Amino acid sequence: MTVRIGTRASKLALTQTQQTADRLAAVGGFDVELVHITTEGDVKTGSLSQMGGTGVFVAALREALLDQRCDVAVHSLKDLPTGAEAGLTIAATPTRVDVRDVLCARDGLTLAQLPAGAKVGTGSPRRAAQLRALRQDIEVIDIRGNVDTRLGRVPGLPGNSTDAVVPGKSNDLDAVVLAAAGLERMGRLDTVSEFFESDAMLPAPGQGSLAIECRTADAAAGGSQEALAQALSALNDEDTRLAVTAERAVLARLEAGCAAPVGAFAHRKGSMLYLEAVVCSVDGLKTLREKKATDGLNEVGATLLGIEVAELLLAAGAAEITDLAAS
Repeated sequence: MTVRIGTRASKLALTQTQQTADRLAAVGGFDVELVHITTEGDVKTGSLSQMGGTGVFVAALREALLDQRCDVAVHSLKDLPTGAEAGLTIAATPTRVDVRDVLCARDGLTLAQLPAGAKVGTGSPRRAAQLRALRQDIEVIDIRGNVDTRLGRVPGLPGNSTDAVVPGKSNDLDAVVLAAAGLERMGRLDTVSEFFESDAMLPAPGQGSLAIECRTADAAAGGSQEALAQALSALNDEDTRLAVTAERAVLARLEAGCAAPVGAFAHRKGSMLYLEAVVCSVDGLKTLREKKATDGLNEVGATLLGIEVAELLLAAGAAEITDLAAS
């Protein structure tokens, strides 16, 4: 038996998919094969909002699953739309890694140490808004590209291939903001000058977590893909699943598009699941934060927690300070 695992062809996607494939093979006792799928988000340039949102990174993978060109797809969970896809199931959410955003700045500077007018790059409206909330005197630059390309925009970072200053390409920014999870998986945490704690910058819903998706019939115990179903079940981490369910429920209730500056982070501690969410104005001048907890440690309880926090944000005026439907 060979399980075909669909993946985007970026360095980060291949790295995290290979790590997942190795775990599946070890648990399930079957062979694995990576199938490279090119998504719309890999081909087009421009901002995510101009391309139509986070779904541009997953639509082609889902088509490949439904067309039986692969048996499993590995996604960064934050890239998945909140709506379910008919015929497909998120069969596993492996144990989450570091959820934090990080600053990768020249000369090892922190955000507070950057000079006024410093240029900080990010492709995320959520990060951009929270950066502006922290420092109104910096210039936030919209950037695209893979991890290495983004890190290459900051002079002097370990692993950069050139010291030439090329506007829009290399060594032209003072810092970039990325996810700790991606840098960890690629072995590039040595570029980090500051980790942002959640009181400064809340991550994207699902950040730091992977979603392993397959056809619904293949996830069922006792089906024709029993070995695969058992391996996927073994990789699932229930605390991670509860947390990301709550976070994604916030997004779903807010009906927030990919360009809406919304962050959320949930975590289990003892018998409680805690959730905090933020909505910011694009200019960073207005910020709304709400938090709640529940002892309902199941998918329904986590979903209701996310809805309740979203309702608090809406009641406080979230829809008035930013375009929640931005996409």
